Amino acid sequence: MSLDWIYYAISWILLTWHSAWDAIGVPVGAVLGTNFAWILSIIFLVVTVRVILFPVFVKQIKSQRAMQALQPKVKELQEKHKGDRETLQKEMMELYKKEKANPLMGCLPMFLQIPVFLGLFHVLKRLDPFKGEDKKTIYGWSVDQFNSASHAKLFTAPLSGKFGSTADELARLGANGSAVKIIAGVLVLVMISTTYLTSRQMILKTGWAEDPQQRMIQRLMLYGIPASLLISGAIFPIGVIIYWVTNNLFTLGQQQWVLRKFPPPVTAKKAVAPAATRSPVQLAKSGGLFGRGKSAPPAPVKATAPKVAGPKPGAKPTNNPKKSRPAKRQG
Repeated sequence: MSLDWIYYAISWILLTWHSAWDAIGVPVGAVLGTNFAWILSIIFLVVTVRVILFPVFVKQIKSQRAMQALQPKVKELQEKHKGDRETLQKEMMELYKKEKANPLMGCLPMFLQIPVFLGLFHVLKRLDPFKGEDKKTIYGWSVDQFNSASHAKLFTAPLSGKFGSTADELARLGANGSAVKIIAGVLVLVMISTTYLTSRQMILKTGWAEDPQQRMIQRLMLYGIPASLLISGAIFPIGVIIYWVTNNLFTLGQQQWVLRKFPPPVTAKKAVAPAATRSPVQLAKSGGLFGRGKSAPPAPVKATAPKVAGPKPGAKPTNNPKKSRPAKRQG
């Protein structure tokens, strides 16, 4: 199956945004070793894709809420069919079908962005100023646009350069090998960090899933994908890494907004413990100790009359000694 339609779509969005920034007056030439018009075009490619995928993101959040609401029932099934994995999986699939919840919906936005990532990877990989003019004009590019993008840089590192670029590739791009490796290396580390943080942010708010399949997906998103980027990041063009980092930052902001606007429901496990059993840390979070809220005033202590010990049985009564009178003044 040909992916040309993806390459045409990605190229059209990039070129449209580049023309817009050019019309606004963003410098086409390098400023501080950076061609900001092309950098902004990649950044707003992310914005365009995320706006298109926003309805899918909303469905993802709803699915996650539905899955979280089913956690008590999932726990019951796990206890009921402990040791019978086949029956457990069957019962859980029936539960998801009945409640119209999809465990894979959480990964859907990421899967839908894979074609965009592959398209941008292919388009940027082709940027070579020594290509023939017939190859420069495919996917809707003009020769001038292709040459401009081929020489576009981020702090003197070409957008089509990679951490693993060979000396021959760097020579064709007219790039400094050390600069490319430093810029690409820093961006790869930022890409790995932000990828980890996007998954960690959601797990911290919603908690680990009880469903083994869901938990496996969470672990894959949290640890597997960032670890794989440590290796695959060496073959990503700098422009693709800029896209990935921008997408991660967009996701972090979007998730933070959604989690504040629509906080996850509180499950039985997350219910607040009684005041008598709270630890000092819990008290701090709920307003005690160093918390923000004011602690409840202590209950007033009722005054009680002092107890007077009575005489022991069989003891002789004693008379109170007379108070000594003050001596009379003489004279």
